[in-house]
Amino acid sequence: MAKERIVVICPGRGTYTRETSCYLKIHGALAQEQIAWMDAQRKSAELPILTEMDTQSFKAKIHMAGEHASPLIYACSLSDFLSIDQSKFEIVAVTGNSMGWYIALALSGAMSYENAYQLIHTMGTMMAEGIIGGQIIYPIVDKNWQLDSEKSAMVLAEIEKAGAYVSIHLGGYLVIGGEQTVLDKLLKKLPTDDTYPFQLPYHGAFHTPLMNNISAKGMGALNTSLFQKPVIPMVDGRGNIWTPFSTDSTELHQYTLGHQVTKAYDFSSAVMVTMKEFCPDKLVLLGPGNTLGGAIGQIMIKNNWLDVNSKSAFLRRQKSDPYLISMGMKEQREIISK
Repeated sequence: MAKERIVVICPGRGTYTRETSCYLKIHGALAQEQIAWMDAQRKSAELPILTEMDTQSFKAKIHMAGEHASPLIYACSLSDFLSIDQSKFEIVAVTGNSMGWYIALALSGAMSYENAYQLIHTMGTMMAEGIIGGQIIYPIVDKNWQLDSEKSAMVLAEIEKAGAYVSIHLGGYLVIGGEQTVLDKLLKKLPTDDTYPFQLPYHGAFHTPLMNNISAKGMGALNTSLFQKPVIPMVDGRGNIWTPFSTDSTELHQYTLGHQVTKAYDFSSAVMVTMKEFCPDKLVLLGPGNTLGGAIGQIMIKNNWLDVNSKSAFLRRQKSDPYLISMGMKEQREIISK
């Protein structure tokens, strides 16, 4: 039988939560060697080791802090990636959201697993002494996950008026970055929509000019030699494709630590390009959790992908013949894993 073609999507910060505690303990068997190596690095740096944090009682100030959350999420995603049954599924491209780009570098072969850990650890600890700015999330779609043009225009106008930035285009949501004083004004100004506007805990103003200094530090700390041509094509946060044949490792280094850190990350474009350019049979979202599931559904709706044009149509499709496989969900994980 011919293999099904899949695109792998890597999650970003904020996906390791109380609900995903013990994810490594449950799903990490095929990545034991890599996780043990990471634990050894953290032990030598006098940092809590991942396997212990994974099984400890969840504490937001520990498990969601960048220096701990970033490598925890990487370990979980790597575990999921290694458990994909590649005798049945061919991975044709890799993409990710925000920090998920760093994970995508590892899974595509553009960095070794060890070098990717170094990247994730270095960038994750940059704000350990104090978080720069913050992020809030706000929907720009209606209840049926279709774009609300008036709401979108209103939100963009308020962002500009306040002096904030669009940080991430996340399907039916905008992630807004800025100084905390600016975000405080937006939290009061934006109309209440269920639980939104919502400030993302322990998140700095990623993908905005407030990260210029962090970008410069990253450039100085992480050498071009850590990067190489990918084995599997990657799609970045602009929708650009990096192939095994055309990638320049110097350009990859510059994008990863430059544009990717200081400019808006367009996850919506990344997913759209992977669907249209690679036409996979399925999208596979790595764990921990399933927080990107809705956003990916909204991107499908925006593009009328597979005739999915509403939330109800997406949910029907997912129930009968899921196009999006979330490895954070047991019943879907069994479709794709060994």
